[in-house]
Amino acid sequence: MELNRVQERLAVARRAVRTLQAVLQVQPVTDIVRDAAIQRFEYSFETTWKAAQHFLRVFEAIEAASPRQVIRAAFQAGLLDEPEARQALAMLQDRNMTVHTYNEALARTLFARLQDYAALMDRWLQRMETRLNTSFL
Repeated sequence: MELNRVQERLAVARRAVRTLQAVLQVQPVTDIVRDAAIQRFEYSFETTWKAAQHFLRVFEAIEAASPRQVIRAAFQAGLLDEPEARQALAMLQDRNMTVHTYNEALARTLFARLQDYAALMDRWLQRMETRLNTSFL
């Protein structure tokens, strides 16, 4: 049962990150495309950290309640290296800023980071998927 739940959460996060990656390919980049990408970033981040939270609970016996705790635990578990953990904490800070207010300058700055953030979430998910698959071969 728990294995199925982890697989389901990883699949949801994977689909969310793919929607972010897709919108980042749209040209030309208009305000609407930028804002859509930021929205997709927000839900991609949410599904990714929550998938990691569940993965850590089931496979690493680590309880982490907040995104910050999950990122730190993912680093301790080897799912993120140190630069990636720092980037993930910056990603968390950016997510927190976008969900509470809209600021045009912030939107432009954040959009410039989204390719890197999408790549980080992709690697994070890949590592969890790999561990999941090698655990049950």
